[in-house]
Amino acid sequence: MRREETEPVADTLRTLAPQVLGALVRRYGRFDPAEDAVQEALLKASQQWPDSGIPERPFGWLLQVASRKLIDLLRAEQARREREVRAAREDVGAPAGDADDTLILLLLCCHPSLSAASQIALTLRAVGGLTTNEIARMFLTSEDSMTRRISRAKRTVQDSGVPFRMPPEEARGERLGAVLHVLYLIFTEGYSATSGPDVRRGELVAEAIRLAEMTAALLPDDSEAAGLLALMLLTDARSPARVTEQGELVPLHEQDRTQWKAESIRRGVELVTAALPRGPVGPYQVQAAIAAVHDEAPSAAETDWRQIVGLYRLLLKVSASPVAKVSHAVAAGMADGPAAGLELLAALEDRDRRFYAARAHLLERAGEREAARGAYLRAAELATNIRQVRYLNACARRLSEGAEHD
Repeated sequence: MRREETEPVADTLRTLAPQVLGALVRRYGRFDPAEDAVQEALLKASQQWPDSGIPERPFGWLLQVASRKLIDLLRAEQARREREVRAAREDVGAPAGDADDTLILLLLCCHPSLSAASQIALTLRAVGGLTTNEIARMFLTSEDSMTRRISRAKRTVQDSGVPFRMPPEEARGERLGAVLHVLYLIFTEGYSATSGPDVRRGELVAEAIRLAEMTAALLPDDSEAAGLLALMLLTDARSPARVTEQGELVPLHEQDRTQWKAESIRRGVELVTAALPRGPVGPYQVQAAIAAVHDEAPSAAETDWRQIVGLYRLLLKVSASPVAKVSHAVAAGMADGPAAGLELLAALEDRDRRFYAARAHLLERAGEREAARGAYLRAAELATNIRQVRYLNACARRLSEGAEHD
């Protein structure tokens, strides 16, 4: 089978899978057997559609096959026989709320009783359609361990008794915020991997962007959903220049900007420009605006650091995270001189890898090479990704070698 024949089928199945799963969970209230039934329907479609063509109503086709399979599974375990028999006689055509079902499924996967890691794993499994083995590889753990984690998460959601419907309006903002936060965590781990052999884990980045695209489409009036998608596009636009051919990290100011993804930058700028005036300004919109200033600068030297400092001040008002505070200090150091940035860093209590890397960078700019070397080494000690460790140690070594030549 040629790739051009199978790709449309794969894309269609990937888009419809969470909609079908959401419809089944909404109708029958059973997460595990519904997921098994959807997988059977997807397998059947992947075998038939490349030859027969995608049906006129692919959602209805998948829902019908999955519904029949689910009823078989429920009958086999003798659970709610009469209800499922009645449901089997109903019309299983596509309901009006397909998109809503996907959004509600996202909300269920981000149930507040789950840990962030479980929310991510369940979202990738139920909405992303990834296999347990694929998710296990992303988490750098065994398939058995990931199977147990996902099973526990599904049981927690099912035992919570939360009905499959949109949360009441007073709770919706918090739950939608959890969805965006989970997608942000997936992207962040993909773009700056905390462990493993590579700086970037492309499969996680691609899945985060795909899910963000889906969420923004489901929430067309939500400025933060658009802001998050813009942030991902603008950040990932730099990926082609971010590592050498050997996989070593290249800092932003040394990157070849001609390699950046122009279309991603265009889309990201367009999204954040439209989102900012539309509603309350949230952290993803502000971070996207900062990324846009970086991406639109013709060179590192022409970066508008004054504007970036102002945006970070706004960000700190809406979300004063430790990362934002460190980034603000770096921006201040670039706009007003390293002493200004070092003064802001000195007031921070959270001192992780990012803190020491930022301190090293500003100390080096201030000409304090030995202190900078020590900060780079401390950052390397705290780093967990081997590529980051090598980069930070290389910076420290460069300063040592420079001192020898002085």
